[in-house]
Amino acid sequence: MYRADSKKAEEFISHDEILDTLKYAEENAGNRELISSIIEKARACKGISHREAALLLECNDPELLEEIFSLAKEIKQKFYGNRIVMFAPLYLSNYCVNSCVYCPYHIKNKTIARKKLSQEDIEREVIALQDMGHKRLALEAGEDPLHNPIEYILESIKTIYGIKHKNGAIRRVNVNIAATTVENYRKLHEAGIGTYILFQETYHKENYEKLHPRGPKSNYAYHTEAMDRAMEGGIDDVGLGVLFGLNTYKYDFTGLLMHAEHLEATYGVGPHTISVPRICSADDINAADFENAISDEIFQKIVAIIRIAVPYTGMIISTRESQKSREKVLELGISQISGGSRTSVGGYAVEETPEENSSQFDISDNRTLDEIVSWLLKLGYIPSFCTACYREGRTGDRFMSLVKTGQIANCCSPNALMTLQEYLEDYASPETKALGTKMIREQMERIPNPAIKRRAIENLKYIGEGKRDFRF
Repeated sequence: MYRADSKKAEEFISHDEILDTLKYAEENAGNRELISSIIEKARACKGISHREAALLLECNDPELLEEIFSLAKEIKQKFYGNRIVMFAPLYLSNYCVNSCVYCPYHIKNKTIARKKLSQEDIEREVIALQDMGHKRLALEAGEDPLHNPIEYILESIKTIYGIKHKNGAIRRVNVNIAATTVENYRKLHEAGIGTYILFQETYHKENYEKLHPRGPKSNYAYHTEAMDRAMEGGIDDVGLGVLFGLNTYKYDFTGLLMHAEHLEATYGVGPHTISVPRICSADDINAADFENAISDEIFQKIVAIIRIAVPYTGMIISTRESQKSREKVLELGISQISGGSRTSVGGYAVEETPEENSSQFDISDNRTLDEIVSWLLKLGYIPSFCTACYREGRTGDRFMSLVKTGQIANCCSPNALMTLQEYLEDYASPETKALGTKMIREQMERIPNPAIKRRAIENLKYIGEGKRDFRF
């Protein structure tokens, strides 16, 4: 039974430890020898501590910064190669009982259109997403026990997995809903979700409570300890994140890494993903009102150092960021991006009018999925629609052990190429298909294992013949 006065969160996210860490970083910002030693330690790709990472974040020496960014690129390449996993958010409902001051879903907002998708609506939305080529979704919903109970979420997941349209199928449903009970996490696990995602927003307890004045989300401990309950409920792939701009970025950066350390130490499994959203304007929310908003340069630095600190963790960036911003951080650590996204409730099947706006935030990258796939190919990346690890049971500690030893590449590289081939056959424009075909041909030559290469060639032939869903 969860205790409302739990102090567990304040033990693994210690306010005093964060303050001591930031002080340590400030005091050693000019210590080139110490910073160089941390960079050298990080080259082993075993990660670094939150204190060491905070010092790298404090560093402003141009020469050392160049080394930090160069190392982030090396680590990204070693663990993820040039693969970029594609996904799309699907907003089920924006009914919410919370009063979060940075989110237009807050209960006092009377200007936003309140919507909730029926199962028939969900089917139309999913078919529209399948027609784009998506295979992986992230479900989003406001916190409202009346409109959005766990039963509604579970029914929606079942509906999504049950929709087969032409060659389309959603193969992985990640879930980003409010903190809940062990029992409900167990139900989500049994429903076959991929990753459970929950953003902390900020790890600063006092500021967290000011930002969440009313509603269930106002309970800092309950929210912060959600991943522990998710793990207890059987979900071994969890995704962390903060909303940069709500609080000082150095504090939340440190708290985020401490949370990752806690999961690793307690469960032997660190976060499957870390998301790095920045505060964004929407409906009655003006990002300019938040004094802790961060620059593009700081944002890039954060991404690079997270990649160095937790090399095994996937990193996600959404369409909150512009094309230019996304391009800069892809090589520094990002491994998953959304494409062709809508942040409204509905909007894939039929685009909303301005008068019926239900969006959670304004989108900065409005390109279609095909335009983003083409863009990635031109940059030398492999857009991947792979969900094989989830469906083959390579999750939690099994996935992490494969990542940390580098063996995951034997699965990821051919799977990325096969799912790209599926996309090219079924959804791509002629230009994108030409680019993708060239990419696949070049990448096939680089698969070092002869047996894997032969099997990949055979599977690509089958896909060309109309068969689907081959995986390693």
